[in-house]
Amino acid sequence: MACTECDFVYDLAQGPEVPALARSHADAYAELLKAEPSVLRRRPAPQVWSPLEYACHMRDVLLVQRERLLAARRCDTPVAEPMGRDERAELDGYGDQEPTDVARQLREAASLFAHSLDRLTPADWERTLIYTYPERTKRSLRWLAVHTLHELRHHLLDMRRQLDHPGAAAPSPGRREA
Repeated sequence: MACTECDFVYDLAQGPEVPALARSHADAYAELLKAEPSVLRRRPAPQVWSPLEYACHMRDVLLVQRERLLAARRCDTPVAEPMGRDERAELDGYGDQEPTDVARQLREAASLFAHSLDRLTPADWERTLIYTYPERTKRSLRWLAVHTLHELRHHLLDMRRQLDHPGAAAPSPGRREA
């Protein structure tokens, strides 16, 4: 499976590499969050998140994915309920947050997620949960790790696109669910 927007290829063998990659991606986000705050808060279109909102989303994705991973280790095939990404952006005021705080929180969230992945045994990687998007499907923790890496790369591309080309619209975040 490959993403048509960012060319990410789901290679489940890459699962054990995700902890280090998650941490390095968080560092890349933190670097981008050093841009001028007014630029980070600017939405290129009303339904398209700003770079800061994408970073907040990724912080929350990492935290939610960690909780899903821990649930799959505690229970047999739990359901990964939708995280409510659009509601979170509004309710948590993503666009009003301080970029330096978000950079620190994103790094911490990546570290927490990576630590939980680092603790997986070979059998744990094959534990499953029910993922509900785009349809109810049983997924392994290996898939969850690789999917989270895809989210990290995809939204990093969204942020870079906007910061490199102000006014360029990235696809609406409503098209995908973490």
